[in-house]
Amino acid sequence: MVWGSESWVLSGYPDRPSVLCDGPRRGMTLNELVCVEKEALVGRGVYARCGNEFPLLVKLLDVRIPLSIQVHPSEEFAMGREGRHGKTEMWYVLDADEGAELISGFAASIDGDEFERRVSDGSVADVVARHRIAKGDVFHIPPGRIHALPGGSRVAEIQQTSDTTYRIWDYGRPGLDGRLRPLHTALAREALDYRVLDSYRTPYTEAAGSEVPLVDCDCFTTSLLELEAPFRKNLETLDSFLVVLCLEGEVSVRSGASEMPLGEGGCILVPASAAAVEFNPGRSGVKLLLSHL
Repeated sequence: MVWGSESWVLSGYPDRPSVLCDGPRRGMTLNELVCVEKEALVGRGVYARCGNEFPLLVKLLDVRIPLSIQVHPSEEFAMGREGRHGKTEMWYVLDADEGAELISGFAASIDGDEFERRVSDGSVADVVARHRIAKGDVFHIPPGRIHALPGGSRVAEIQQTSDTTYRIWDYGRPGLDGRLRPLHTALAREALDYRVLDSYRTPYTEAAGSEVPLVDCDCFTTSLLELEAPFRKNLETLDSFLVVLCLEGEVSVRSGASEMPLGEGGCILVPASAAAVEFNPGRSGVKLLLSHL
């Protein structure tokens, strides 16, 4: 990317799907696996809602220079205008340089007319809310919220399976092809939520040895699990797959007769048919992000 690098760790997006690396279905894409396993993989309710499309996308972002300032549309807006999914996401800060910031929301009240004027004269960045960030910070980015990563951070992103983004401001820089990347001012004006909130951070309190809820929305539920001792999670009533993303350390993940090691940046998909999953952390412990529908 023009701003750094982006790894799609778990993806059912048609153009960039994950491929199974082991087992009898090795080489099959994630969406092909959903077509075969259906409810057994994703859960009855999830399959009824999402069909053969895997509904979550997990990314790791290494942001060296600013991402464009952007907004994602709601499902209703994107489907109505473009026949594509909207996008809800969340960020977990893995690491941040001293003084690094994150943009989320507006800091000053503006309307659509002022928004267009500020995009035209390059001053839209003057009315966004900037937040100093540190390792462990969490931000839920619902549809309509203006946002960006200005640089100097590594971030784990959990999002709805979608690549629908309306670019608001790109600092007048060329893309990798040497051309200016297009802005989507008219669509962004309609998609934006102009409300100014008291806080845009997602508050939580770490608690080693137990799941800590982070984000619970229509598109996903995510929790933080920090372990120094074995932990068992019952999945019998979940009716959903479970995505396990390793943020720090090492862990052995066991479900039924299957057991796999998982290290930093690694990801495992536990099927909905699993009754439970067991985590056995390494000597230095482990920090995990758990996500499901």
